[in-house]
Amino acid sequence: MSLLSFLTYCVIATFTPGPTNIAILSIAHRVRIKEAFRYMFGATAAFGMLLAVSALFNQVMVAALPKIIVVMQIIGSLYMLYLAYQVSTMKLSGDADTQAATFKSGYMMQFVNPKIWLFTMTVIPGYVMPYYHSAAALSLFVVVITVIGFMAFMTWALFGMVFKQFLQRHQKATNIVLALLLVYSAIEVSGLLR
Repeated sequence: MSLLSFLTYCVIATFTPGPTNIAILSIAHRVRIKEAFRYMFGATAAFGMLLAVSALFNQVMVAALPKIIVVMQIIGSLYMLYLAYQVSTMKLSGDADTQAATFKSGYMMQFVNPKIWLFTMTVIPGYVMPYYHSAAALSLFVVVITVIGFMAFMTWALFGMVFKQFLQRHQKATNIVLALLLVYSAIEVSGLLR
């Protein structure tokens, strides 16, 4: 397992702007940090739950159809290339729509966030399952990825204004670097270099 590629994918997928991160940025600007943290705890709880369900689902699929892992690696690679394209062409929106800064709204946001669905369904089979199969190992990776996600949410809440200004000033260069890192991750997951 390429730990560098795994961490690169996790950090890029969780730290780049997406619906949840932009909502947290907006909430952190409009309300007190206490409310932003309630929202983040809800988003983190749902993120961890979706990762756990993904790990369980993919483990069942691999047991039933052993060759499915190759298909999931290909799907994961294609998704990462798509994400690289999206990152390379994205524009940082102004402010996200104002949302209630509650645990429930943060939790529910993850279920309508396609970025989270695609990430949770590709990270476990693409990076973890080719090398680790035990429930303990999968659980550990779910916890590690959830912590990375929470750190991304905290970053957007605490330093959101700094990142927003930086991304607006250096948007093109930042997007290109992030897109190239995602292409690297896609190549690693595809198994083409093995």
